[in-house]
Amino acid sequence: MTRDDALKQLSRLAHERAFGSGIGSACLIQAGLDALLAGVDCESLAMLAGLGRNEELEAPDLFERVLDELGLGFEAPTDRRAAKWAMAYWLAGQMVDGSLDPAVGAFRIWSDVAWDLDYPEDLQSLVACAVNLDGWDESWGVPVERLKNEALEAAAQLLSQSLCYHLQEMQYFEARETSVGSN
Repeated sequence: MTRDDALKQLSRLAHERAFGSGIGSACLIQAGLDALLAGVDCESLAMLAGLGRNEELEAPDLFERVLDELGLGFEAPTDRRAAKWAMAYWLAGQMVDGSLDPAVGAFRIWSDVAWDLDYPEDLQSLVACAVNLDGWDESWGVPVERLKNEALEAAAQLLSQSLCYHLQEMQYFEARETSVGSN
């Protein structure tokens, strides 16, 4: 594992925890050990990596200290819907950058996000991809890689829609500030 891989793993775990996934202490300790062996250096990392079985209860707090020291801390939005959307964008981003298998990412967006948001229109193509990938069988005559590519395209589309929305929102507020400032 490279230093960059170790930092990505720590960041991924930070996001997973912030989005409510229960990450066990043993996993946090192993991530700390992996990071230490990969050359990541911060004050609390050695303490996290060196925890024994009888000290596992200390892992979550030490993990948070490691994240703070490395600047990798992440907090999900407090609003439930906003947190679900943030999770969808994060998962789609991982799919697009290649750090998450498209079938796994699409399935997680379907099961962990879309259902809770009442299947919004913006997630429909990813949900359809997840359903197809989940039920895929060789007898379909369609290669699974083609379905994964469709999921990647749907993830990229979701991210581009999000970017367009945020750019429009920024332009609106900048125009509003300009008009308020000139009055």
